[in-house]
Amino acid sequence: MIQLILKGEYKANEPLLPERELAVHFNVGRPTIREVLQRLERDGWVTIRNGLPAIVNDYWKHGNLMTIVNILNSYEEIPDEFIHYVLELRIALTPAYVIDAVHHHPLKVISLFASLEDLKDDATAYANFDWELQQNLAGLASNPIYLLILNSFKEVFLRMAEKYFSEPKHRQLARDYYEDLLKTLFQKEIEKTEITIKDMMKKSLEIWRIRTKASEPNEG
Repeated sequence: MIQLILKGEYKANEPLLPERELAVHFNVGRPTIREVLQRLERDGWVTIRNGLPAIVNDYWKHGNLMTIVNILNSYEEIPDEFIHYVLELRIALTPAYVIDAVHHHPLKVISLFASLEDLKDDATAYANFDWELQQNLAGLASNPIYLLILNSFKEVFLRMAEKYFSEPKHRQLARDYYEDLLKTLFQKEIEKTEITIKDMMKKSLEIWRIRTKASEPNEG
């Protein structure tokens, strides 16, 4: 049903079929349809109405974190535009929890880079390293919501990261960033650490923009 909404077959602000017809369409029982509709309502996809068919929501306005996860899990290959959106989100989010972690646990933050020298030069290794690094940094921050947000994106994060790190130059850029970040941590220059993080997040987004633009078919 989510895929049908994403494809526009079920349009925002329009009613779904009645439960009985949905059950026939998907070849399941009505209790299953009710359970599905309840889950869809919980994640912002529809609004259930007593005695009337559910209404399809504008999921960008009514959704939540799980809505984003639902969207991305509906694709075999994550669309470039969603990677773009997440990279934009990282510009605002990542510096906040990293600096928080550095303020409270500077030595523990440095220890998270202990395995950097043994990091294999392949997409999967970099994706796993970056995920574990971000997860641990968020876990060291004083605000537990940072980690809750990241945990909601685990599978999606790993899939996106593998796609991003499939480019060798992206892996090299990440390694340079990790090393630059470590230098600022050893020097105990918090402001420089924050600038390094923000610059890297912006650079990642710009590189992705260039990559996606280059992959677009030429007109004419």
